[in-house]
Formats: sequence, structure tokens, C-alpha cells
Amino acid sequence: MMRTLPSSWSAAAVVGALLMSTLGAAVPDTRVRQEPPVDLGEAADCVAMAGERVTNTGLTTLTGELVVNPGSEVVGFPPGEVRGEIHLGGDAHGTEEKEDAVAAYREADGRASNSVIPPQLGGLTLSPGVYESTDGTFRIDGTLTLDARGEPDAVFIFQADSVLTTARVSNIDLVNGAQDNNVFWQVGADASLGKYSTFRGNLLAWNSISVAFGAAVYGRTMALNEALHFEGTDILPATRVTLPVNPPTSTSLTSSPNPSRNGEPVTFTATVSGNVQGFRPTGTVLFMEGTTIIGSAYADETGVARFTTAELTRGVHEIHAVYTDGGTAVHEAWVLFAPSESSVITQQVLNRR
Repeated sequence: MMRTLPSSWSAAAVVGALLMSTLGAAVPDTRVRQEPPVDLGEAADCVAMAGERVTNTGLTTLTGELVVNPGSEVVGFPPGEVRGEIHLGGDAHGTEEKEDAVAAYREADGRASNSVIPPQLGGLTLSPGVYESTDGTFRIDGTLTLDARGEPDAVFIFQADSVLTTARVSNIDLVNGAQDNNVFWQVGADASLGKYSTFRGNLLAWNSISVAFGAAVYGRTMALNEALHFEGTDILPATRVTLPVNPPTSTSLTSSPNPSRNGEPVTFTATVSGNVQGFRPTGTVLFMEGTTIIGSAYADETGVARFTTAELTRGVHEIHAVYTDGGTAVHEAWVLFAPSESSVITQQVLNRR
């Protein structure tokens, strides 16, 4: 694959691949050694970055730091709002953030890909891995689903030699523990996010980025060498980019009875802890044996999820639970708690008496 910049290759090695189908389209479902996240360094605090200028029209809200480096031009704030520090030109902190963002781009660009897939991502469900496209571009028209398969640290990296575009009202959906912070889009030239689209992850474009009217970005937008432009709305809600900051959780797991008899029902109880204004996490909990999901249940307002099965075969089963988050209503807000996984418990299944 042709690259915009030379860079060192990651040591992560490809160890296999499976095939999956999504909406009638066959897409490789790669099984690889867990990729580490791309290191953003000081740029992790930055929600919007440009090399030359950041411009805006209308109502746009940026929640996090704004950096322009080496340029210093910022236009359209207000009416746009920056809920964080602004670093321009030769500012020392902004320069450090810019250097770390470029290093992150190079790192993402240098990861060895697991799969070469068609450029149209809408309608697909993809598992963790490093993806490049057949023609050097990526497009999202519809919904792209990223499935962490119960691994909260799962990493998704998309490598585009030239451009990334998302259509009007397109969407990226994160399921089974996938997190915004662990999704990376490395784009060799320009990126364009469509009107009313929902975009998730860290967007690192070598040239420019445009964010259309009413788009919602959960992650970061970094146009490393040229301009970053926002088309804000006329009324609320505003076009927005928000740093993904999810309140932490912890998950514990018990089972009863243990040991059990072959064919006897066993109940696994997961308890998810976390707190925002007195509210505990709610949402989906996966019960897993290794990498296999054996069941799921909903964590209620007390943070408890229970799953009962009589399908365990005789022997020893190592089970753990993963809270994947489904969103928790906290007064008028919708809080996305961070995923977490329990320690492994050993469930012993004996012969019938």
C-alpha cells in the first residue's frame, strides 16, 4: 500500500483470518494479536487541530483544546464555542501537541494491515484490526458497526491513502465494548464528514478536514498541515466535536451453584460499579468463556446482571463478564460509562449423581 509518509512498521503480527457476512456482503473478519492503541501523547487533550487555520460558521461546540500550529488563524469563534484551552502559532504546549499528533499519524500509517477491504464501509460490521481499502479511500454511507466482541481494549485502525468521506446522516456504531478512544482514522489527504452524520474515533488527516452542518463527532479532528473547517448550525443542537471521556467502571462476577452438576442450571451474577451523580452504570453485560460469548444480560439500575444456563458441559469452565455499556440516563443527560471486565472465575461441572 502506498503511504504518504515513511514510517516504521509495528511489531504486531497477523496470525489468521475468518470470513463473515454483513447485509449480504462478505468481509474478512480478522483474528489477530491484540493491537495496542496509537499513542496520541499530549495531543490526547486536543479536540481540534489544524496546521494553518480553523474556521467556523454558525453554532459549533468544541469540547477540548483547540490547536493551530504553526499557523495562528482562528475564525468564527464566536459564534462557535471552545470549551477548553486555545494554543496558536509557536505556543510551546501547542507545538508539543502538534508533534505528538504527527507522531500518532506516522504510527497509525505504519501499522501492518490485517485486511484489504472495499472502500464502502456503510452496512458492514467489523471486528478489531487494521484495515486498508482496495483503492486508497474510505466512504461511509449508512451505518458502520465496530464490534469489539467483548474486548474493551480492542483497537480499530483504518488506513486511507487519500480521502475519507461520510454521507449525510451516516453513522458509526460501537458495540460489545468498542470505545471511541480506540478507533483511529489515518487519512493521507483530506476528510469530509457529512451533514447530520455521527462520527466516532480519532481522525488524523494529513491535509484538511471539513465537518458539515449538524455533524456530531465523538473523538478528535486533526488536519495536520492545512485547514479545519466547521459548518455550524443555525439553532441548537450545534455541530460538535467532543473528547471521549467516559466515567470508569469495574465489574465483578460470581456463580451459583459452584460446583454444579451436568444439566443443572447455573446462574452467573455480574455486578457493575461506577457512579455519576449517584447513578450506577446500566447496559449490556456479556458472559464469556475465553473469546466465546455464552450469554448476555442487562445490568439494571443497581448495576446487577444475571445470566442462567444449563448448557455447560462436564469439566472446568473459565468464565468472565464484560460490561459493554448501553448508555445510562442521568437526569436529563445520557452518560456512556467506560467498559470493564471481571476477573475469571472457575466453574466446575460434575457428572450427574
